[in-house]
Amino acid sequence: MAGTSEGHHTGEEGGAGSSDGIFEPSMDKCPVHIISHILEKLDLGSVCTAACVSPIFSSAAAQLLNSLSSLDLSGYYLDEETLKQVVRRVQGAKSLTIDCLQLKNDTSIFNILGERIEDLSLLKCSSLSYHILSAIRERCPNLRSLLIEFAGCEDPQLFKNKLTEMLQKLTLLEVLSIKIRGTYFDVFDIRPLELFLPKSLKKLKLQQTEGRKFVHWLEKIRDIRWFNLQSLSLVLDVISDDLLMTVVYSLPLLVELDLEDRPFMDPTILDLTNIGLQCVQSCKHLITLTIVRSSMNCPTAFTRVDNMGMFLLSEGCGRLESVKLGGFANVTDAGFSSILYSCRKLKKFEVLTSPLLSDLTFHNMRGVARSLIEFRLISCRLVTSEALEDLSSLSKLEVLDTSGCRSIADPCLFFISSVTTLTKLNLAEADITDKGLALLGMGNLGITQLCIRGCKRVTDKGIEFLFCAEGKIGKTLSLLDVSHMPGITDAAIFTIASAAKALTDLCLRFCYHVTDAAVKMLVDRPNHKGSLLQKLDLFKCRSLSGYSIMLLMHKSSFRGLRWLGVGGTLLVNKRNNFSTICNVRPWLVVCFDGCLFGCHDGWEFHRTIMHH
Repeated sequence: MAGTSEGHHTGEEGGAGSSDGIFEPSMDKCPVHIISHILEKLDLGSVCTAACVSPIFSSAAAQLLNSLSSLDLSGYYLDEETLKQVVRRVQGAKSLTIDCLQLKNDTSIFNILGERIEDLSLLKCSSLSYHILSAIRERCPNLRSLLIEFAGCEDPQLFKNKLTEMLQKLTLLEVLSIKIRGTYFDVFDIRPLELFLPKSLKKLKLQQTEGRKFVHWLEKIRDIRWFNLQSLSLVLDVISDDLLMTVVYSLPLLVELDLEDRPFMDPTILDLTNIGLQCVQSCKHLITLTIVRSSMNCPTAFTRVDNMGMFLLSEGCGRLESVKLGGFANVTDAGFSSILYSCRKLKKFEVLTSPLLSDLTFHNMRGVARSLIEFRLISCRLVTSEALEDLSSLSKLEVLDTSGCRSIADPCLFFISSVTTLTKLNLAEADITDKGLALLGMGNLGITQLCIRGCKRVTDKGIEFLFCAEGKIGKTLSLLDVSHMPGITDAAIFTIASAAKALTDLCLRFCYHVTDAAVKMLVDRPNHKGSLLQKLDLFKCRSLSGYSIMLLMHKSSFRGLRWLGVGGTLLVNKRNNFSTICNVRPWLVVCFDGCLFGCHDGWEFHRTIMHH
C-alpha cells in the first residue's frame, strides 16, 4: 500500500531508521498541531525540556510560551540572566509570579517590568531594596494586583516614602499584599495609605501591622464614599474587640476576613471576647472567616472567648463557606459543632491548637457539611480516629490534615481509605503503625501529597506496605514527608525510590539511619516518565558522609533538583564542593539551615549557596 511504502525508511535513505532496519519514527514527522496540543498539557519545566527534543518541538514551545498570558516561576530559583531569558520568551504575559531568592539587585526586576503587566507577585525579595517600588510605579501603570515580600532590613521611612509614591501612580490597583519578614520593629506602617489609597482597591493584605494603628487608620478613612474593601487579611500584634468591631462596622461589604495575631505577652484587658466575636454577624456578605492566635512569640490563647461566643457567631454566619479558628482554649465541642451545623455550605473547615476539641464535635457528620473539600484539625490532642468515622459521607473531600493529633491511630486509615476523592493527606505525629499504612496502600486513593512526619511506630515495613499493595498511590504521589521517624532506614528509601513513580519532593529530616547508600539509591532512581526529584531535604541526617557530595557532583545526578537541604549534617563542611555544584546548576539552591522545602521560613537571613 502507498501508506506502507511511505511509512518505512532505511537509515541509508533518510536517516530515520535504525541500522538493523527497524523503523524509528522521527519527531519531526509529527504534525505541529499535535505537538502544540501535547505541550499545552505540560508545566513550564516540561515545556522547556521538550523544546530540546527537536527543532519542531523547539518551534512549538517558543510559540506556546509567547502566547502565555500568565507566567508562574515561583517553583524556580532563577538568577538574573536566566530570568531575563525566560521572560523575554513570554513577552505577552500579563501576570508574573517570581521567586526572587537568587536575585542580587533591583535591576533583575527592572528589566522585566512593563506596561503589559496587570498582576505581579515578587516572592522572597531578600536582596531587593524598597527602590523596587519606584520601578513598579514607573513601569507598570496598568497594575491591578501587587504582592511583594520584603526582608525588612532597610530604613522604614524609605519604605513609607516609596510606597506613598507608588500608590499615587497606581490608580487601577485592586489587590495590594505586602509582607515584611523580620523583627517586630519591621511592622507595616499603615499611615501612608491614608492619603493615597487607590479608589479601585478591593483587597488588602498586610503582614505585619499594629492593631491600634490599624484601628486609628480605619476610623479616619471609613467615611470616604468610594472606600469599599471586600477582602482584608492582617497579621497583627493583638486581635481585640475594638479591632474586630471597627473592621466589621467600617467594611460592610466584606466577603473575606482573615485575622491572625502574634502577641508578645499575654493580652488580658484588651483581648478578644464574646462581644467582639458576636459583631461578625453584621458582615452580611461574609463567606470566608479566619481568626487565629499564634504562639510564635508567646504561649497564649483567646481565654476570654467561650462557647457563648461561638453560639453568637454561628447565629449570623450561616452563609460561610470557609472557617479557620485557632487558639480558642476555652471553647468546647458544643461551640465548634454549632459552627459546623450552622454553615451548611461549608467547603473548608480548620481548627488549630484548641485543647478542648474532641470527637464529639464531629458526631453524626453525615448530617452536616457534606460539601467539605478541605478538613483540617491541627494539634487538637483530644481528637481520635472516631472523629473521622463518617469521612465516607464527605463525597467531595480533597484535603485532610490531622497533624499534631497524636491520638489518631490505625482505624483512621480504614476510614480514610474509602475517600477516593482525597489528594492531600497529613497525618504528622499520628499513632499509626505499619498495618495502618497497609490499609492506606490498598485503598484506591490518588493521593499526590502525603505527610507521616513523626509517626514513630512506622518502620521500613510500613513504607513497603504503602507502595507494594494494590492501590494507585505509587503512581500519583509527588510529595512525601517521612521526617522525624526513627524506624526509617535505607531500606525504606529503596522502596520509595523504586515504587513512587511520580515523586518530585522528598523530606527525610531527622532520619538518623539514612546513609550515603540511600542517596545513591535516589541518584540511580529510574526516570519514571520524567518525574525527576526536584526537592530533597536531608536536614539532620547525621549518617551521611562526604561520599554523598561525590554523588551530587556527578553531572548526571539529580538533573531536576532545584532545592537541597543539608543543614545539621557533615555536608555543611563541604561548602566549597557545593559552590562547584551550584555553578554548573544555576537553578539549584543548597540550604545549610533548617528551612522547610524551598526555604519557606527564614529566607531573609539564612545561609544558602546559589549560583552567582
